[in-house]
Amino acid sequence: MRIVSGKYRGRAINPPKNLRARPTTDFAKENLFNVLGNLLDFEECDVLDLFAGTGSISYEFASRGARSVTAVEINAVHHDFIRRTAALLGIENFYPVKANVFLYLKSCAKQFDVIFSDAPYDLEGSEQVVKLVLERGLLRPGGILIFEHSKKMDFSDLDEFWQLRSYGSVQFSFFKKP
Repeated sequence: MRIVSGKYRGRAINPPKNLRARPTTDFAKENLFNVLGNLLDFEECDVLDLFAGTGSISYEFASRGARSVTAVEINAVHHDFIRRTAALLGIENFYPVKANVFLYLKSCAKQFDVIFSDAPYDLEGSEQVVKLVLERGLLRPGGILIFEHSKKMDFSDLDEFWQLRSYGSVQFSFFKKP
C-alpha cells in the first residue's frame, strides 16, 4: 500500500500482518482522488474518515493538504497503527479517534467538508452511516459524503444521492449536501 499523490507521494504504508483491514485498492483510491481533485480544494477541507482501518484514505487527504483529518477506528491495534503512522509521516492537524463509528456520529457536533466511510462490507447496518450523517447535519453546505460498498448496495433512491462510481469490485456512492 502506498500514498498515491501529494506531499507524501510514494511513501509505503506497511501495516503489520495482524491488521484485519481491507484497505481501498490503490487503483480505486487513485481514481477516487482524481474525481475529488476536480471537485474540491483539499486545503479548504475538514475530512472525517470513518472505519479508518489502516488510515490509507486519511493519509491521502493529509498528503493533499487537507486542513484537518479525523480518522475514526474502533479497533485498538488499528487505531494505534494509524496514530503511529501519522506521527512518523509528520502529519499535522491529524486526529485519530478510537471510537465506535455509530456512537461517534450520534455525538459529533462538528461539520465536515468531506466524510468518507469504508465500513466492512459484511457489517450489518453499515448503511445507517449515510442516514446518521445526513440526519445529523454533519456535512457543511456543499459537502460530500463518500460511502464505499459492495455491489449489493444501492442508494440511488435517497434524495441526497449524487452519483455512483465503480472501480472493479469497489463501489463509491456519492452524496452531496445542497
